[in-house]
Amino acid sequence: MSDSRASKLAGLLVDYSVAVQPGDKVVINSGADAGPLAREVYAAVLKAGGHPLLLVSLPGMDEVLYRHATEEQLRFVAPPLKSIMETYEVSISIGSTDNTRSLSGIEPGKIMIRSQGRREILDIFMARAARGELRWTGTLFPTNAYAQDADMSLSDYEDFVYGACLPDLNDPVGYWRNFSARQQMIIDWLHGKKQVHILGKDTDLRLSIAGRTFRNCDGHHNMPDGEIFTGPVEDSLEGHVCFSYPAIYQGREVTGIRLDFAKGKVVQARAEKNEEFLRKMIATDEGSCYAGEFAIGTNEGIKQFTRQILFDEKIAGSFHLALGSGYPETGSVNKSAIHWDMICDLREGGEIRVDGDLFYKNGKFVI
Repeated sequence: MSDSRASKLAGLLVDYSVAVQPGDKVVINSGADAGPLAREVYAAVLKAGGHPLLLVSLPGMDEVLYRHATEEQLRFVAPPLKSIMETYEVSISIGSTDNTRSLSGIEPGKIMIRSQGRREILDIFMARAARGELRWTGTLFPTNAYAQDADMSLSDYEDFVYGACLPDLNDPVGYWRNFSARQQMIIDWLHGKKQVHILGKDTDLRLSIAGRTFRNCDGHHNMPDGEIFTGPVEDSLEGHVCFSYPAIYQGREVTGIRLDFAKGKVVQARAEKNEEFLRKMIATDEGSCYAGEFAIGTNEGIKQFTRQILFDEKIAGSFHLALGSGYPETGSVNKSAIHWDMICDLREGGEIRVDGDLFYKNGKFVI
C-alpha cells in the first residue's frame, strides 16, 4: 500500500502543490532514505514536461561536514547551488533521515556559522518565492527514525504521514481545494485587523498585524499543510510565551523554552534543556532575535506531537512563532540566516483576541 500512496503523493506535489509546467526546471532535494518517493516525484515531473534535477544527500553527511570543516568551509556556498536558487522555477524537498540526533554532539557555534554562510541563499529563496518566480514545496518520507521520535511503529507512522497528506485518497486535490476555501474565510475576517493578544499557560503576548497579510497554507508550500500565517510587525511583540513542545533545530532538541519580548526583540531566553544552543541561535545575526512569523495550526488530522516540525506546526489548536527570517509576501521585512518555529498549545484554556474581539478559544475559531 505504501508504494501506491507514494505515487499519489508525488502526483499531488507535482500537479497541485507546485503545478509543474512544460519546460520548468525543477530541483528535487531528497535524502537517500526517501528513494521510493523521490523516484515517483522524478517520474511525475517528467510526465508534466519539466526538467528534473535530483540532488540526493547520503546519511550522516552533515555530521561529517561539521566534524571536519574549517570556518571558511562552513561558510562556503557552492556556486552551482546558488545558480539553481537564482534560476530554477520549482523546488521540491523531501525530508528523510536514519538518525534525527546525528548533530547532537556538534558545537552550537559551528551550526551558527553554517547558518550565517547560507544567509544569502535563504534571502534569494525568500525574495524569488515572494515575487512568484520560485514555486516550492516540502514533504517528508516516513523512516524508522521519524517513527521512533513519534513513538510509533513504522507502519503506524506511514499511516499517519499519508493520512495527513492524503485525507481523501480518491480525490486528494479536491480535498485541499475545499480546505483552502474554508481557511480563506478566516483570512478574509482578519483583513485590516491590527492587534493580536494571545493568552495561554504561562503565556501573555501582544503583537501587531497592522498592514500585514495572512497567507493561506493549503498544500502548496508544505504537504501536509494546514495553517494561516503572517509576519508580525517586527518591533511590536510585548510580553512572554512559554512553548508547550520541544523546539528542534539542526538536529538539536530544546525543551521548556520561555521567551520574553520587548519592542519586538527577545530580551530573555530560557530553556530546561540546551539553553546554550537556544541563546547561540538567537544571537546568529541582527534578525534572529525578532519574530518573522506568527501562525495558527489548522490541520485536524494532526493531533499529537511527533518531533517533526512539518507536522507539529500544523497541529489544530496550536499557534507558533518563528524566530528569524520572515516571508516578504506577508509584509515582513525581518531577515536572518535562521527560521526556527516554536509551538504553543492553546487547547486547554488558551485564547486569542484580535482588536479586542474573541477570535480563538480552547483551540477553536469562534468567529
